[in-house]
Amino acid sequence: MLRFTLRQLEYFVAVGEVGSIALASEKVNVSSPSISAAINQLEKEFGLPLFVRQHAQGLSLTLAGKQMMQQAKLVLQDAEALVDLAGDISGSIRGPLSVGCLLTFAQVMLPSLRAGFERLHPEVRIHQNELDQAEIFSRLRRAEIDVALTYDLDLPGDLKFQPIASLAPYAILNAEHPLAQRSVVTINDLLPYPMVLLDLPFSSEYFLSFFSLIGAKPNIGERTRDMAVMRSLVANGFGYSIANIRPLNDLSPDGKQLYFVPLAGDVRPMQMGILASPEAENVNVIRAFIAHCKAEHAAGRLPGIDTPADRPGKPGLGRS
Repeated sequence: MLRFTLRQLEYFVAVGEVGSIALASEKVNVSSPSISAAINQLEKEFGLPLFVRQHAQGLSLTLAGKQMMQQAKLVLQDAEALVDLAGDISGSIRGPLSVGCLLTFAQVMLPSLRAGFERLHPEVRIHQNELDQAEIFSRLRRAEIDVALTYDLDLPGDLKFQPIASLAPYAILNAEHPLAQRSVVTINDLLPYPMVLLDLPFSSEYFLSFFSLIGAKPNIGERTRDMAVMRSLVANGFGYSIANIRPLNDLSPDGKQLYFVPLAGDVRPMQMGILASPEAENVNVIRAFIAHCKAEHAAGRLPGIDTPADRPGKPGLGRS
């Protein structure tokens, strides 16, 4: 039984080609310790030293290492050809797909995307995971999920992000809030009022950065990790909040009216997109899912993003 992986062979070839774990790490966008562990595992499995370690000059392939690298390249080429052949033979997309999605918008977007993709490809079965940003990074690295829908917040270099939509921030206000009837608001406008902070890793830093840019701190009255709870707290007068994805109606979960007012000023939009490992698009089902997400956005069918939220006269929007 084989006790090594194609990924380990990929790391071995990368080190053999550049003669350095650090340079190989940059080439394949994987941490140096991960590559070192892969090389050690291969040497243990093969029972052969693959490299001569020279501290000043990096790593040099042994004679056995050179021969093994030639064969490893052939194995990797054959593996890629096998994936392509399977797609050509079947003419369809099939198999399991584990999709992660940021908690902030999982309830709005993921079920619709999943249903549409499974209708197009009935032999695919998607398992969905609602995660915060830190959990998304961790699970992608451990191959516990195949791909994730998320924001461009503190993205690591070993994962590949493909932007899909740019989402400007807005303030969420209840019907009695003094700013609810405004067409736009600024961070300075919000400063005197209490804030309900959506307190998720990386997301909260993004929202708080708006205040840092003007040398101010918000008056945080409430914190929650749950988007629905945040909307209910706002609707019941505990403060305003800030978000980038909006629900498909203007009511809080307990049925009260909400107003969504665009933020003006120096507030950068977030990019929503697909995050995966660099080699993910070599897998047919992952490649097809990424293409599906992009096509749905191009067709104006991504819930919470492509809905006509700013249509004049729509209830729940800020008004002049």
